[in-house]
Amino acid sequence: MTKPIAATNDFVVKFANVNGSGSASANGLFAKAILRMGVPVGARNIFPSNIQGLPTWYEVRVSEAGWLGRRGGVDFMIAMNPQTWDGDVKEIMPGGYLLYDSSKPLPTSKFRDDITVIGAPLTELIAAEFANPRERQLFKNICYVGVLAQLLGFETEVVKQLLAEEFKGKDKLTAPNFKAFDIGRAYAEANLAPIGLKVKRADKVGDRIFAEGNDAAALGAVYGGATFCAWYPITPSTSLAESFQKYCNALRKDGEGKNKFAIVQAEDEIASIGMVMGAGWAGSRAFTCTSGPGISLMNEFVGFSYYAEIPAVIFDVQRGGPSTGMPTRTQQSDLLLAAYASHGDTKHPMLFPANPTEAFEFAAQSFDLADFFQTTVFVMLELDIGMQEWLTEPFKWDATRKLNRGKVLTYEHLEQGVPFGRYRDVDGDAVPYRTYPGTHPTKGSYFTRGSSHDKDARYSERGEDYTEGMERLLRKWETMKAHVPAPIRKNASRRTPDGVIYIGSTDPAMAEALHALEKNGVHLDAMRVRAFPFSDEVFEFIREHEQVFVVEQNRDAQLKSLLVNEGGVHPARLVSVRHYDGTPITARFIIKDITEKLQAAQAALRENAE
Repeated sequence: MTKPIAATNDFVVKFANVNGSGSASANGLFAKAILRMGVPVGARNIFPSNIQGLPTWYEVRVSEAGWLGRRGGVDFMIAMNPQTWDGDVKEIMPGGYLLYDSSKPLPTSKFRDDITVIGAPLTELIAAEFANPRERQLFKNICYVGVLAQLLGFETEVVKQLLAEEFKGKDKLTAPNFKAFDIGRAYAEANLAPIGLKVKRADKVGDRIFAEGNDAAALGAVYGGATFCAWYPITPSTSLAESFQKYCNALRKDGEGKNKFAIVQAEDEIASIGMVMGAGWAGSRAFTCTSGPGISLMNEFVGFSYYAEIPAVIFDVQRGGPSTGMPTRTQQSDLLLAAYASHGDTKHPMLFPANPTEAFEFAAQSFDLADFFQTTVFVMLELDIGMQEWLTEPFKWDATRKLNRGKVLTYEHLEQGVPFGRYRDVDGDAVPYRTYPGTHPTKGSYFTRGSSHDKDARYSERGEDYTEGMERLLRKWETMKAHVPAPIRKNASRRTPDGVIYIGSTDPAMAEALHALEKNGVHLDAMRVRAFPFSDEVFEFIREHEQVFVVEQNRDAQLKSLLVNEGGVHPARLVSVRHYDGTPITARFIIKDITEKLQAAQAALRENAE
């Protein structure tokens, strides 16, 4: 007989529910209760792209050691959806646990011999106390939280405090939620045997907060000085625009309560980016938020921004593609689309935040970069960051922070006779000066020109004028390298023949994988790339190693392609580790893939030697 799993503050719980059943609040309550007990959690909501009726899952990684990425495997499954029962039960690790609603008996063939099955008649328990059908559904969810709280050793008052905060000022809701929770807890105490999984109070959370990436990016946009947003609804970016509205209502009003911002829900993505370009040209800090399909539609305007040199910010919350793809699944699949968006020769800076804290920081920084370099900056979020709550460092807000508006000539400058040519490289950094429209009645103000032009923005189809302008844009690209977020290197003290490069939400799973590989004698030098254009440090890192694993979440190795294309790296130096099923990458996947590739390389060397 398989021995039941025994672990304290180190296991994975997964809830299998039906979308629209009200389970999200109860499952979130479960995760937050563990946080309140001082134990870190990594939570993932895996939901369908419909309003209700399809399967949804919520996975909670409990890890006192602080591993926040998906581990892979499930230790405790709460199976509340008959449609997905077989797959959910199959996912449980040998020795794991299954909690189900035993109001209706199930045949033994529905279970496994190597797991502990726990039945609780949730429907019966709630039906005996509540008459309203909707209340019965909602409170059944709170009831299973009560069962879990008893089995796992939760502090009851922690859960009740969270419920009281959730329904503050709504006593009619607080009392029945307390009751449903107590029904489940009391049943488990009286009827269910203890299990090997426990949550024990710790002090490992510190001052970290539980925040969504989209919400963080929206607040970062306010902090970065954004005053205009035009957007068109698309999963998974919609909540970013909604959060921006919320924060602007709180922080962007004058003393009389009038708005100091503008938010427009446009008729489509093309109109959205067009409005952003107009606002950026006029001097506003402006952005839109979208996902891959929206970027496809915005391509022409993005090219216009690049060539006419107009600042804009696009938050791309990446999802599964191509076409409609998987709207509620995560990927890193828009890298090539954003990097070279539009026709002709274009390149666009991209920032790769790894968590909500960086989403906040990079959002603010993106507006400085867009203004200074007079171009579109992409903040490459992912659904796993944007629409999930992460345990993350508090955001730092400096009220004295100065906005970097870049090279803007004022009325006084022009009156003093400062020469102005819209596309002239005056300082040798390839970044020209600009004026805001209406700055001066006779000097400096300009009409944006997206067609071929000379240094002074005059229409020109002379080959030398066009070539000179395009070469300057390339030099400007080189200047950007020193201004975008620098890569972060880990294990730098270990000089090993093998390295690994990765971006974005891969970070927490990679941190755990590196730790486990090191314990197993596999030493990897690691670098997290945080921006495109890639700094020289990135290519120095590659040159230092015999081979570099490039870990990314897309099918076609887009990050690897960018490294090869931009740095002239021989493709054989880079070994792809690709995960693209729409779920966040796990530490176990990284460990297995890298280990197998290293073993295959060693076997090939032995074979060649023989």
